[in-house]
Amino acid sequence: MKSGFITAADVAREAGVSRSAVSRTFTPGASVSRDVRERILRAAEKLGYRVNRLAQGLQMAQSNLVGVVAANLNSPFNTALLDRISAALFKRDLQCMLLNAEAARDDIGTLVNQVLEYRVRAVIILSGAPPEEIIEACLRNDVRLILINRGTLPGNADKIDTDDLTGGRLAAERMLQDGRRHVVAVRSGNGSVSQKRRTESFVACMHQAGAKVTSWMDGPNSFETGCEAARKLLADASIDGAFCATDLIALGFLDTARFELAKEVPRRFSIIGFDNIPETAWPSYGLTTVSHPVEAFTEAILNCLDDERQLSEGALNFTIPVELIERATTGFPAAWPSTR
Repeated sequence: MKSGFITAADVAREAGVSRSAVSRTFTPGASVSRDVRERILRAAEKLGYRVNRLAQGLQMAQSNLVGVVAANLNSPFNTALLDRISAALFKRDLQCMLLNAEAARDDIGTLVNQVLEYRVRAVIILSGAPPEEIIEACLRNDVRLILINRGTLPGNADKIDTDDLTGGRLAAERMLQDGRRHVVAVRSGNGSVSQKRRTESFVACMHQAGAKVTSWMDGPNSFETGCEAARKLLADASIDGAFCATDLIALGFLDTARFELAKEVPRRFSIIGFDNIPETAWPSYGLTTVSHPVEAFTEAILNCLDDERQLSEGALNFTIPVELIERATTGFPAAWPSTR
């Protein structure tokens, strides 16, 4: 028995046809007679032949691969987004090629160049802002570039951004409704465009209402960052609320505030996160948060992929709407017990 992969040449010999006839049989829309097609399909089934999609893509102008460049893959929101994106691509007969930006120390340029070698149909960047030359490289190669929450960048890259300004305002309005007058705004120290936008909006709205805000920007986007922020910030007993730029940070802040520092949430202290990851709805957390649904991101990405205009004709821009999801860390529901 032949070792290794069965090739199209093997199928051609088995079926008694040319190599090109095998290629046409497995190319949608290509012309081949019914009799020849049936002989080839029988031979392929007998030998266990599978089409080499990678090689097929290299022979064509583009493959069925879509490159996805991401970092912070342990983030529940990123995990949920990747899950939806990869499933949606699979339904379109497209494959997700994932590259971890952390592995290259956030060298997005190198990663995108690597993806281009596979003649991908599009590149989706979830983390990091690519330099202008990478955008130009994608355009020269007729590869669509889709940027998620990366802010304003030059070039004809499609952009999908959360309405962070509205999200920050909604969080501030809820804090003020709770009567909070000295709050903290917590985000990671990684320079995320989206985290920066939402916290700045929150701070501006609180200041406009005459409230005091203490800002924290340090550490990775992690549960532990929230814990550390709570321990240091809540040494000031006058602080009565916290807005965290991600739910992951907020959950760490919440656990530490409740169980280490005995803060009464929400009776005397309000906490709001951002993302609406599944854990926020767990009864043990009940975190009030700002939601920007992964389904909306996925739909926008598919709209970009479906756009048949030439890239030189301009880019697409989508804004993902947000809403405040009210749970047990704001207000004072009668069913939510005091922590002391």
